[in-house]
Amino acid sequence: MSNTITVTLPQLAKMIDHSLLHPTMTDADILAGLKIARDNHVATACVKPYLIPLAKEELAGSDVLVCPVIGFPHGNSTTEIKVLEATAAVKAGGNEIDMVVNVGKVLSGDWEYVTEEIRQINEAVTANGAILKVIFENDYLQAEHIARLCEVCTQLDVAFVKTSTGYGFVKQSDGSYNYKGATAKDLKLMREKSGAKVQIKAAGGVRTLDDLLHVMSLGVTRIGATATVAILEEAKKRGIGNEPVEVAFKPMVEEGSTGGY
Repeated sequence: MSNTITVTLPQLAKMIDHSLLHPTMTDADILAGLKIARDNHVATACVKPYLIPLAKEELAGSDVLVCPVIGFPHGNSTTEIKVLEATAAVKAGGNEIDMVVNVGKVLSGDWEYVTEEIRQINEAVTANGAILKVIFENDYLQAEHIARLCEVCTQLDVAFVKTSTGYGFVKQSDGSYNYKGATAKDLKLMREKSGAKVQIKAAGGVRTLDDLLHVMSLGVTRIGATATVAILEEAKKRGIGNEPVEVAFKPMVEEGSTGGY
């Protein structure tokens, strides 16, 4: 089974937030990653807050924005601290802010807390000229939680809702820890339950060009990726360039089907 979509290489590049978030990344790793982001004209470089000044310096004069994360990766800071962190991140040069919800409060059904926290952070971010992406960490949630979060973010005029951090590891049946990240099932639900002005970011597990093309077909406008170079090189090999071209892609395997994603 295959589907098709019409795309350009610059369009694909601007779908990507190049992720530089692994806790072991050294300054040299970060510099190399920022060069990848700049050379490939991606949408943003997604960085930890202490790296904002370096990212701003290295990306100066380019078309790549700086995207810091806050409350990352588990979202457990107090609302006050998240607001302070987000405000500081924007004032330091962050153009887009990716924040993690308080997962425990979502699972508790304390929607007043969850809504108020997102509201305060979104207001702090937008008041300083940036936009907010709200990370749900779908691996921890059920469909009803995801749907409700989309509705909350729509009511609050949040710019993006996002599937995962890429670090939301869940204990599996074999005792190992892993995550699914962005799944077609969840992305369809998020697109359905979010308002037309709310964009969708797929993160965690979008590792190939086929993955990217599939999520695009589901209405996703941004992905978080570490495999940026591999994805864009594969695009070039398939004849994707500056002019629109129709390409076929292999869909991600749906949950419950044979195979893996």
